[in-house]
Amino acid sequence: MPRGRHRTPSTPSTGELPDGMPEIIVQRSARRTKTVSAHFSGDAVVLAVPQRATRAQIAHWSATLVPKVVAKRRAAESSSARRATDTVLEEMAARLSRTHLEGRAVPTSITWSTRQHTRWGSCTPTTGTIRISRRLAEAPEWVLETVVLHELVHLLEAHHNERFWSLARRHPRAGDAARFLDGVAWADAHPAGGPGAA
Repeated sequence: MPRGRHRTPSTPSTGELPDGMPEIIVQRSARRTKTVSAHFSGDAVVLAVPQRATRAQIAHWSATLVPKVVAKRRAAESSSARRATDTVLEEMAARLSRTHLEGRAVPTSITWSTRQHTRWGSCTPTTGTIRISRRLAEAPEWVLETVVLHELVHLLEAHHNERFWSLARRHPRAGDAARFLDGVAWADAHPAGGPGAA
């Protein structure tokens, strides 16, 4: 175990505290004099404290800071789970069609897909079906919206021609989303430590 780090004495061998909190790893730092922070590292919470923190102080911070960090993660996971439903996509598609396409684009179905690893979305105009990559479930909402709108436009114009882009770019953050997705694609193609890494 790295120097300056230790697990809370009350942590059982299972890594779970009696009250359901995750394992807590205390990290002492000589650079810290007053500030304290807590963050997840894997399934454990790292509690960064001053080098001279007492057991009583650590117990206090564990009881006050860690539950907040855990609650924040659980809220994010719950939000992501709710978002990753086909119903959410259906509601978003209907709203975007009304807002940007005068309600003319009505898919027969729009669903999440776990099979799309190189494409963000796809549309089959002949059947009216749209599939959105599950990877976008945790992307900013405005990014997801631009992808859904892109596929909705394919129901009106199958090809990437001037008419298509004039409709797809009606989303106010279309340019930002394109740059965001280009960055994600670049990061996927250049993993840390791989060829081209600094």
